[in-house]
Amino acid sequence: MSDLFDHAMQERMQSEAPLAARMRPRTLDEFIGQEHIVGEGKLLRRAIEADKLFSSIILWGPPGTGKTTLAQIIANRTQSHFVTISAILAGKADLRKIIAEAFERRRLHNTRTILFVDEVHRWNKAQQDALLPHVEAGVVTLIGATTDNPYFEVIGALISRSRVFQLRWLNQEETGLLLDRALADVERGYGTKRIKLDPDARFHFTDVASGDARNALNALELAVESTPPDPSTGSGQAGIIHITLDVAQESIQQRAVLYDKDGDSHYDTISAFIKSVRGSDPDAALYWLAKMLYAGEDPRFILRRLIILAGEDIGLADPMGIVVVASAAQAFDYIGLPEGVYPIVEATLYLATAPKSNSAGAYFKAMKKLQDEGQVSVPRHLMDSNRDAKAMGHGKDYVYPHEFEGHYTPQQYLPKRLLGTYFYQPSEEGYEAQVVTRLEMWREAQRKALGIERREDVPELSEDAIKDLKRQLK
Repeated sequence: MSDLFDHAMQERMQSEAPLAARMRPRTLDEFIGQEHIVGEGKLLRRAIEADKLFSSIILWGPPGTGKTTLAQIIANRTQSHFVTISAILAGKADLRKIIAEAFERRRLHNTRTILFVDEVHRWNKAQQDALLPHVEAGVVTLIGATTDNPYFEVIGALISRSRVFQLRWLNQEETGLLLDRALADVERGYGTKRIKLDPDARFHFTDVASGDARNALNALELAVESTPPDPSTGSGQAGIIHITLDVAQESIQQRAVLYDKDGDSHYDTISAFIKSVRGSDPDAALYWLAKMLYAGEDPRFILRRLIILAGEDIGLADPMGIVVVASAAQAFDYIGLPEGVYPIVEATLYLATAPKSNSAGAYFKAMKKLQDEGQVSVPRHLMDSNRDAKAMGHGKDYVYPHEFEGHYTPQQYLPKRLLGTYFYQPSEEGYEAQVVTRLEMWREAQRKALGIERREDVPELSEDAIKDLKRQLK
């Protein structure tokens, strides 16, 4: 009797489920989008259709792109035992039980177990470590689903034993096909209702959903369920649910923006913003700035990154760059949002349109030289003369530049074995172009006065080398 009640309850829950859940594709033929991984002849499709999914996989992509749907399609196709858990709700105790049952199932019936872990990135390292040996031994085949970059959020050992498949946002055509299918489906959708969806309303759903199938279907469901049928009879339109653009706009008023402040979208968007400013594209910079502020990013985080950029990518090509952004940061602290957006925008536009120079990175050349060759004593004439001038001769023979014409006189400042080594190479952009001439004049005078014969212009370091040196400063 309980089975009959359970079956009836499941059927009732299925019929009352949201439209997006009811319309979830059941086969690969019904699946829309992600042709790059499940299109005809693709590896994952062949493995699913042949029930040969022997290696673990990780499905990585934004919400509403089909990760859970793909897992359920695999569950429908496979002869293996399929288990689904959520990393948000399940812990190590649940995992131990699943592993024990999988082991017995394999031992007694030679039946494989496929374990689908939704939001697998929510498991901490210890929980992922607990799963690892059983994946490695083949006790379970893992299907992990994650919206976060698995290369950062999933332990390397699990990644190395899995194939990672990246899902993409659906395009507007694919989203439109899902809407059309929901309207036509008699069993699970609205095929039994008389619904008229205006073309501009359909476009609004597909446009504002931004590639999230669930978002589009939820909006369609809200529009259909909240719009009464037309009561008129004279025009033959009685009983028709008419979804106009106004109805569609009320049903999905704001475009969804994927932006997890601790996830990939956060880092990807700030990266796009900084690279746009560095690349002197003010329009792209404003676009990414708008995305961050629209999604609720902390403006002070953006301003801190702009201050760094002013020193790293503009530098002396325009010394006012760092002044402008520092002033913008101070102004924002006085004002706050919404009006505080103006100094942020001003700083962004100033830096994006300023001449660029990364010559301040010369510091890391000096740091690398110090690491490679070891520390060298400070030349005696440069030492502090306030303490040991009489006893040790510290500061003796130092020449004060301001006593000379042009406030310059050539003398030794680097350790002797580094004389002729030049870390700083000014660009010919903006203010820094003025530096080139006088700096070369000073260097030439120093070479003649000190008899320096060698010249070593230290080459630029690679981006990876600079990143390593920056990490050492933390």
